[in-house]
Amino acid sequence: MSAAATASLNSPKRKFPLEHTRNIGIAAHIDAGKTTTTERILFYAGVVHKMGEVHEGSAVTDWMEQERERGITITSAAISCNWTNTDGPYAGITQQINIIDTPGHVDFTAEVERSLRVLDGAVAVFCAVAGVQPQSETVWRQMNKYAVPRIAFINKMDRTGADFSAAVTSMRERLGAKAHPIFIPIGAEEDFNGLIDLASMQAHRYDAADASGMTYQTGEIPPEYQEEAAASREALIEALADCDDELADLYLGGGELTADAIRAAIRRATTKLEFCAVIPGSAFKNKGVQSVLESVVNYLPAPLDLPPMKGEDSQGRALEVAPDDNAKVAGLAFKLMNDPFVGKLVFFRIYSGSLTKGSTLYNARTGKTERISRLLVMKADARDDIDAAYSGDICALVGARDVITGDTLSTKGYDVRLEPPTFPEPVISMSIEPKTSADQEKMALGLQRLAEEDPTFVVSTDEETGQTLIAGMGELHLEIIKDRLFREFKVGAAAGRPQIAYREAFGTAAEGEGKFIRQSGGKGQYGHARIKIEPLERGQGIEVEDKTVGGVIPKEFIKPTLDGIREAACNGVLAGYAVVDFKATLYDGSFHEVDSSEMAFKMAGLFAFRHAMEQASAVLLEPVMAVEIETPEEYQGDILGDLNRRRGQIQNIANKGQFATFSAAVPLSEMFGYSTIVRSLSKGRASFSMEPKSFEEVPPNILKSIQESTLHGSFH
Repeated sequence: MSAAATASLNSPKRKFPLEHTRNIGIAAHIDAGKTTTTERILFYAGVVHKMGEVHEGSAVTDWMEQERERGITITSAAISCNWTNTDGPYAGITQQINIIDTPGHVDFTAEVERSLRVLDGAVAVFCAVAGVQPQSETVWRQMNKYAVPRIAFINKMDRTGADFSAAVTSMRERLGAKAHPIFIPIGAEEDFNGLIDLASMQAHRYDAADASGMTYQTGEIPPEYQEEAAASREALIEALADCDDELADLYLGGGELTADAIRAAIRRATTKLEFCAVIPGSAFKNKGVQSVLESVVNYLPAPLDLPPMKGEDSQGRALEVAPDDNAKVAGLAFKLMNDPFVGKLVFFRIYSGSLTKGSTLYNARTGKTERISRLLVMKADARDDIDAAYSGDICALVGARDVITGDTLSTKGYDVRLEPPTFPEPVISMSIEPKTSADQEKMALGLQRLAEEDPTFVVSTDEETGQTLIAGMGELHLEIIKDRLFREFKVGAAAGRPQIAYREAFGTAAEGEGKFIRQSGGKGQYGHARIKIEPLERGQGIEVEDKTVGGVIPKEFIKPTLDGIREAACNGVLAGYAVVDFKATLYDGSFHEVDSSEMAFKMAGLFAFRHAMEQASAVLLEPVMAVEIETPEEYQGDILGDLNRRRGQIQNIANKGQFATFSAAVPLSEMFGYSTIVRSLSKGRASFSMEPKSFEEVPPNILKSIQESTLHGSFH
């Protein structure tokens, strides 16, 4: 886009134009070094003057008490900084970089999901020793889902066992990534002391006397690395020529391949999702992070470089929203947070228009307007008030009350609904009971606010027992929720044992008939429905449709009948769990001219569904986790034996040095308290990670015990 064209899209009042704005996320497997990398970025960008450490509980982006105590990231932290490249096409031009540091633990995958939805690019962090790990794969899939351009940072090059080449290979093999080094390391493990830039063919050597890593010497490539650097540069150019016609023409025509020509090709290929630049470094030892920042500016897209945001109007017609400060406002609320000082904060990505404090925005979901009293730029737990925000910006709104994650907020009269993020269903639940009547009210308020913040946290009431049930993505997720309830909302409550969120499904196709007939003096009730049920593949969801003809059921009773089917699916016949992955077709029924009502047909739909399920060889499904364990070889036998006792299916075993890594599929019900078990079996030296893999049919012996446990009012 020409300079004149971009100028017309930028408000003259904005400090950093759209082309000099980057919205990026930093994402990876737990403990790969995301937060440490973010802390170093903030230090080098001048936002903080002392580098925080995760292990010391002083990281700026880990601002929650629970994060600092546990040394993990739980909630996405948004922070803004500025950076000026020293070399390349953007040299000397200050850029605005908005960064979101996302959690690595699988229980908080929703935080990653909603962050990636609103980002323009990402830095994927990998461990140089472990390479690709399970949550790395999940994050990569999420990036693919939202078509997020990315670069990769191979961190921990200073660690024993660090292998840059092996880490890049694992990206290609396990992720299918088009990963190619644009820098190669000088040395490894304790001898790691610099990087070679393959575009400029210069070496960056770090000064051993400067522990901060602020200073490094740029000069010629050491003789012992010249051959490797030349071969790596040739491989880089060939990879770029395969996906970039402009560079291919230059390369094949014998033209000069300047550093800037290579960089321009990397940018084009990255934006098209056909290339992933890889950079080695050690965030903890302060090496390579400046190269990551330079690469963010050089290779990750500005809002103008990407296709317009997709959405639709109230009639379901597709439309696009492109960055333009002069257009009507349209943006997405992607995260909520309850702040003790200012109340409800709505994190907001503006896709078009300019927003000023004191203005009003229309919520397409509620049909109401919200007055925005303040606009904030977040700096982790600190914040700066601003007067205006523009297209491409990420800010926080104060004053918007009736807003949930995924809401589109726009100028009144602008008929637009932007595509929201999607979230997985909870897999684990527990009961929670207040200790006193005073706690009851506080608990209800606390749970409501926490559910508003987190779309994967669900609160419900067991109809049989009256117990309050909370459901989430894992033990740690619910543990954090409980902890926040006790600390932030001062609630005294007792929590039950975690329970698995099983699912029920149809084993075969079936038909069902439901009649609801009541005659008890006065007006009677009559509803009659016939339905067909077909099982769908796992993960396909629920489809309910009307195929009646000839008015066998009047039009006004169709919707109540379908609603009855959906309501019945909330409680299956095997053990009372939600029924998933089926198609229900309403094809026949009858009505009474006088006695038929919406309520009668809703009950008929409900009865028809239950009847069908009783005919259909229903099956119970349990969540199965993908588990990966790394252990010293001497404990391998004990851990494998324990996994077998947990109904685990071993899928892969790899040995590297003195360590063994194996992956397995294990039912979630068998993994409670596993962290204590694996530490005990390995004397504290093994580590593991797990993420949801699939729902699988429960074996008959297990089914019987689950059914017994749900009798007599036990909650599920």
